[in-house]
Amino acid sequence: MLDHIIKQFKLQVLSMDEVEDSFSSIVYKCTLLNGENVFLKIPYTKMKFQRELEAYEILKNTVAIPDLLDYWTGDEECHGVFLLSEMKGQPLTMDVSPKAAFQVGVIHASMHTVQPPALMELTGIQNEFASWSAFIEQQFYSFAQDVKDVLDEGLYTQALERYERMKQQLPSPDGPSFVHMDFRPANIIINDNEVSGIIDFESVRFGSTEVDFTKLHRDFLSFDQTLYEAYKEGYKSIRPLIDLEIVLPFYQFTDAFNSIGWCKRRGLEKNAAFLEENLVRLKNFLKKSETIF
Repeated sequence: MLDHIIKQFKLQVLSMDEVEDSFSSIVYKCTLLNGENVFLKIPYTKMKFQRELEAYEILKNTVAIPDLLDYWTGDEECHGVFLLSEMKGQPLTMDVSPKAAFQVGVIHASMHTVQPPALMELTGIQNEFASWSAFIEQQFYSFAQDVKDVLDEGLYTQALERYERMKQQLPSPDGPSFVHMDFRPANIIINDNEVSGIIDFESVRFGSTEVDFTKLHRDFLSFDQTLYEAYKEGYKSIRPLIDLEIVLPFYQFTDAFNSIGWCKRRGLEKNAAFLEENLVRLKNFLKKSETIF
């Protein structure tokens, strides 16, 4: 398949390495004979391919993203392939300055200013905003079928009851906005303390911004208050920021719950560390006072 794809794009490849930390696509970094680096991205499903294809069209000239050099719509054996430019830098880590965190806020808010295009027919990116609560609920109860096989009955029942109580306290959705749905450090590229851009758009939707802060807070913002404040200032320089203290507890809880279901679907042994991390997070949420809201 790889040989076929390389021929499809007429690439002269010197070396190729699979990229780690990609969970919805297979990604290869290719060094060409001329020394240039490009990326081949092969989504797991046709829908993910279509979403990402539309995202490149919608986001270009609005936020920094890789250049879509070419793409192939695939065949009966392949859902499609993207040929992407290299975005200089490395994924976001805690070893950055407040200036970089400010820029993360700016690019995140800039993405959230993007609304459903009036003149572009979308077949991949769904606009979930009008029924946002139903969308979140569908995701939760879909993963619940998997979580049920992992948690003991008492803990599982407690989680469902907690979800039903917490969802009643959410404010009105903020949008409709382009939401990444996987906005985490691995998908934010930093080069010399400057944000190069954002990658990976196979999960995007138009919906409420409130869902899009969860993973960034989990994996980055929660560890350093100075970086958190810089991020918020960057975000607010572009658009108003919702009250994260109101919405984050709900989405942190559902993220832990849904992640347990994700581990069940993708393999408990292979994802044992991530499973344990989210089991601890879920149990901690359930131990907290029911008056958290």
